Amino acid sequence: MKYSKLLAASLVSSVSAYAVADEPRSIYLRGFELTPTLLVGESYDDNYRGLDQDERASWITSIEPSLLLSAETRNAGYQLRYTLSSDIYHDDSDATNTDHILALKSIMELTSRHRVNWNLGYSRIENTINDDRTVTDTGGVEELLERRFQNERYDRAVAGVGYTFGARTAPNQLEFGAEYQRLRYRDDFNEDQDRDTVALGTTWFHRLGARTRTLVELRHADHSYEQSTSLRDSTNLAALVGATWEATAKTTGTLKAGAERKDFDSDTRSDYTSPMWEAGIVWAPRTYSKFDLTSRRAFDEGDDGASTVQDISTVLNWTHEWNPWISSELEYRMADREYKATEREDDLQSYGIALTYSPDRWIDFTLGYRFVENDSNLSIASYDRNVYMLTVDMSL
Repeated sequence: MKYSKLLAASLVSSVSAYAVADEPRSIYLRGFELTPTLLVGESYDDNYRGLDQDERASWITSIEPSLLLSAETRNAGYQLRYTLSSDIYHDDSDATNTDHILALKSIMELTSRHRVNWNLGYSRIENTINDDRTVTDTGGVEELLERRFQNERYDRAVAGVGYTFGARTAPNQLEFGAEYQRLRYRDDFNEDQDRDTVALGTTWFHRLGARTRTLVELRHADHSYEQSTSLRDSTNLAALVGATWEATAKTTGTLKAGAERKDFDSDTRSDYTSPMWEAGIVWAPRTYSKFDLTSRRAFDEGDDGASTVQDISTVLNWTHEWNPWISSELEYRMADREYKATEREDDLQSYGIALTYSPDRWIDFTLGYRFVENDSNLSIASYDRNVYMLTVDMSL
């Protein structure tokens, strides 16, 4: 999803003591609930292509309608969501684009000890920043300069299934999961990233108390690239231990730490082993104020020229409800990305602030600003961005 839409979602979100009152209302249709929402925004982005020089700036009109169809039975729940997200760039028609996101998911409790969940999804996405910026490919500098002014386009299809064995209050639980992901690019520069991924995972939970569980998790992911000449076919293996807890000392969260190994099928690629962690912690000192901390260290799939990307990222977010009508949000993000098999290293930081006014249950007005800085030792990948936004979020 493009950056401006991620920003819009971040700026208008707010969890507080008044969250129940802000729930969008639904239309009841013969056992189903249909929940429509509409997000409309106007923003100014002074570097929407993420360029180190000759920046492109534009006013952008964003329109994002969404439909959620849900149903519940005694032992199962189902959700079908469709989102159309359109950005109109008034100073650059080539950057104008529309995303389509369709997701179907379900959870079924077969018995108190057996639960199944599954999901299907399809996304058709465009990004204005094409981060494929190495000059090691055969196209060279001329092709590199051309691709910087074209949208990155891709389709992603996902299918997943999970099974949980063990009652919710039992001392031990086992979770098993499998997912297939198909990624296909529709632009002229990223065909080398077309791939299929099959991921498997299992987690053992052991209960220490009413609200705390330890965990041991194993993961396996196989990445198969479409191009026969690709050297990125690989397998990721990860082992993690940690804990998860709910509403303990005003915090809720999960901590996992361990190691990850990436093995390439090609003998010409170096394999990598690295510490790995994932963390997600929410601290709510008051019912109207909360802090969210998320952090990860893991291998991502490589861009052109890089065999893999070592990503270390952290996000700190604070939301505060000043009264039933006004809330604020502050956010800080940082990421260190090392592009293996190349010399490139990026240090990305961003700061965001937003103020939301909710005059009624069905409408929110949000005024926001975000600054993004990517400092890279590859000069062409360094850039600064300033984004100013006003959004209106509406529901029934």
